[in-house]
Amino acid sequence: MMRICKAFYILLVILSFTACSKEGNDPAQQGSEAIIIDHSSVKLASIPSEWISAARQELHIAFSHTSHGSQLTDGMSGLVSFKGDSYSWNDGGTGGVLDLRDYAMPGDLGNPDRTSWAQSTRDYLDSNPGINVVAWAWCGEVSTASENDINTYLDLMSALEADYPDVKFVYMTGHLDGTGLTGNLHLRNEQIREYCRANKKILYDFADIESYNPDGTYFGDKKPDDGCNYDSDNNGTKEGNWALEWQGSHTEGTDWYTCSAAHTQPVNANMKAYAAWWLWARLAGWSGK
Repeated sequence: MMRICKAFYILLVILSFTACSKEGNDPAQQGSEAIIIDHSSVKLASIPSEWISAARQELHIAFSHTSHGSQLTDGMSGLVSFKGDSYSWNDGGTGGVLDLRDYAMPGDLGNPDRTSWAQSTRDYLDSNPGINVVAWAWCGEVSTASENDINTYLDLMSALEADYPDVKFVYMTGHLDGTGLTGNLHLRNEQIREYCRANKKILYDFADIESYNPDGTYFGDKKPDDGCNYDSDNNGTKEGNWALEWQGSHTEGTDWYTCSAAHTQPVNANMKAYAAWWLWARLAGWSGK
């Protein structure tokens, strides 16, 4: 009896060790962290070329937005002329470029309402099983969103992640609106940020990118808006524009490039494009270091 008990105990230890080993080897549980794309992600030259290539080879992206979201893709289009064909993209990835389906689904995260985008995503993924990245942008709807509205957004994203585990879903913040650090937009963006950090999500922090110029100078405490206008002395008048100021002191064609930029200035769309490629490289497997 004693030998049987001892043998049984050893078996339990072995089974327990095996289970722990399997758990420890689960890639989803090793080094899992949030991927936050923000103003620190606009260093295009820091992205290794092999991860630009990996993104082109591995990613199939569905991106939906209205005018503000076009800053990413218009910036990405201008980047090709500025830095070369390595950054080319099209719908389908023809010719070995990045497969990015622009305007893949109608509307944005708040248009025509705050929920239709989720069903549109399901319909699109069911019809396009090769898609492995989905990104949606806001227009101005975060400015008027309640805490419950943002919770609805986060819940719908979480449900999509659960139902489509092979797809990477990109969260976004809303664009700046000039209301500053005490405004509703900032509070709701912070709600999105905190959720993404706590739950190890993928976040493209649209608002954070446009809170800094390319040199890393911070304007978030000067009530900046989506056009890069800011109030330098908090007197209620936005007399400065960080993008025009930066462009004016740097060489076009060398330090920045002209491109379409809805609601804003070219260098802002430049930065959105650099950050987009940082995102694609991270999703392809780059550590970001």
